[in-house]
Amino acid sequence: MSYTKVIPGLVRANSDNIKRICLSQGRFRSTVTSKQRKEVEGGKKEQQLVECTVVKAVQVDLISQTKNNTDAQTRKIAIDFDNTHEAYKSKDNIELLRSLLVFKLCTFDFLVDKNKELMDLSKKVFGKWLFERLMKMTFYGQFVAGEDHNSIKPLIHKNQAFGVGSVLDYSVEEDLTQEEAEKKEMDSCVSEAEKESPVPTGEHFVTQEHDYSVDRREKKYKAHRQFGDRRGGVVSARTYFYADEAKCDAQMETFLNCIKASGGASVDGFSAVKMTALGRPQFLLQFSEVLVKWRRFFNLLAAQQGKSGMDALEQKLELEQLKESLAKLGVGNKDDIENWFTGEKLGSSGTIDLLDWNSLINDRTKISNLLVIPNVETGQLEPLLRKFTVEEEKQMKRMLQRVDVLAKHAVDNGVRLMVDAEQTYFQPAISRLTLEMQRIFNREKPIIFNTYQCYLKEAYDNVSVDVELSRREGWYFGAKLVRGAYMYQERSRAKEIGYEDPINPDYEATNRMYHKCLEFVLEEIDHNRKANVMVASHNEDTVKFTLEKMNEMGLSPTEKKVYFGQLLGMCDQISFPLGQAGFPVYKYVPYGPVNEVIPYLSRRALENRGFMKGSQRERSLLWKELKRRLLNGQILYKPVY
Repeated sequence: MSYTKVIPGLVRANSDNIKRICLSQGRFRSTVTSKQRKEVEGGKKEQQLVECTVVKAVQVDLISQTKNNTDAQTRKIAIDFDNTHEAYKSKDNIELLRSLLVFKLCTFDFLVDKNKELMDLSKKVFGKWLFERLMKMTFYGQFVAGEDHNSIKPLIHKNQAFGVGSVLDYSVEEDLTQEEAEKKEMDSCVSEAEKESPVPTGEHFVTQEHDYSVDRREKKYKAHRQFGDRRGGVVSARTYFYADEAKCDAQMETFLNCIKASGGASVDGFSAVKMTALGRPQFLLQFSEVLVKWRRFFNLLAAQQGKSGMDALEQKLELEQLKESLAKLGVGNKDDIENWFTGEKLGSSGTIDLLDWNSLINDRTKISNLLVIPNVETGQLEPLLRKFTVEEEKQMKRMLQRVDVLAKHAVDNGVRLMVDAEQTYFQPAISRLTLEMQRIFNREKPIIFNTYQCYLKEAYDNVSVDVELSRREGWYFGAKLVRGAYMYQERSRAKEIGYEDPINPDYEATNRMYHKCLEFVLEEIDHNRKANVMVASHNEDTVKFTLEKMNEMGLSPTEKKVYFGQLLGMCDQISFPLGQAGFPVYKYVPYGPVNEVIPYLSRRALENRGFMKGSQRERSLLWKELKRRLLNGQILYKPVY
């Protein structure tokens, strides 16, 4: 299976020439202006709502001006998130009490800060069997579905009966010490070329045994030992460390089993994967740096034309000025430059935008040839590193092959694949790999979903550029919007190492960015039914914002274009009312043996501390429902489904 199906190369480069190319199997027919948005046919039959006490339906006029039938009527849906009877009808009283106990324990700083040590001590005191029983009665039972594919089925089927689907996530992690994690990270993120090169004056970094040169590398995209343990400051994301290729193959098999289980458990399931589990992270670091430097080169050329400070897609470079600038930089001779911007309508309107610029790439025979960057001072295209070993070349190729295998397996099993976001020094490469999968596998329906972290300053540009690419090429855009899991780590790393903080200044700015990105995708869904989005949020205001926009645009939940997602064991007062009202809503469902998901449970405790201290709402709703049942004589309440 060819890795070139998954990712194209960046440049067919030698030191004085760039050739005009196309991306992946389906050729990138780059145009300067986007295709006309397809109008959604009007006159659709009204969807009948299932009567439910959490739903209020009101006849309202359809506002959208893009639809053919402006007089069409739709039902406005409002969800009552205070209706505890509907929110917790899938839970028995023991489950409600467990939730109250776990959430209360998460408010005690001592218990949360020392949760790992306390669990280790409990295991020694009570023994393995009793410890596992206690965990299943508390934290494990609250946040984890079961130990294997078979044991999770009852919970999945129960949630399904109450309108809530599943995103399966095998949550076993290595229990490494900080020192072990740092050593693994440094060993896996440093190339042989960096180890062998002399150290430039004032620019080096240190592992346990050696000083390594940075070559042409930027500080952000290098491994730094003080941040080698990527678990630091992260409470809501699983972390993988590279050991060897056999371990990556084993982790791919785990993902394949998860996809198969998801396909067998439901007809419209999701499965989550992480790119760092599939190969040596050295490639993600290096490819991310290349992508960022090429985009920065475009921004430099835009600034020369007085077009800096604009949104990404508003920067349209005048073609003739661009040719002159490239010639002055010595990037190529006049004839070469002329050839780059001919064919397939590239530059036919006299301007070049970021997507046109990104189309100046090609798949290379060797993946290491992707890692070529423009040297603005010399006008030459230069390799990021001086050389790659044969084994490094094979490692990069295997990572792309594993990605391809997972995508094909998802298609075969009717499962949608969500690629999780990771740190900003990995994310450009991860997003690019995901986008290439979307271009191949999202032709007929949305299979591959990319994750956008809205705490990033560049989140809106990333979303809008990818949506525009999907429009031009006619494939289904799939996005999961999250606020982000790495804020404290990212901020600390940027400050310590010395580069710009990539995170929005405060929580309010992140909320505005989330809603801006969400509204943009919702408008795209309204105009072109090929876009799809999962609103992955525990924020009730964000969910209400989404419902309000859907009502304004006449987007019906039965179209299944807008999904909602929350973690298992959290925010049931949001998930279940949405599901029972007909909205596609999913729980992230972790599973795995008790002793092997301890790191996951530790993070859940940390995450819930801030969540529960900031809001008493979920606990008050749980108490409200428990009291209601006791007053109504429902002491032995059991869900009926």
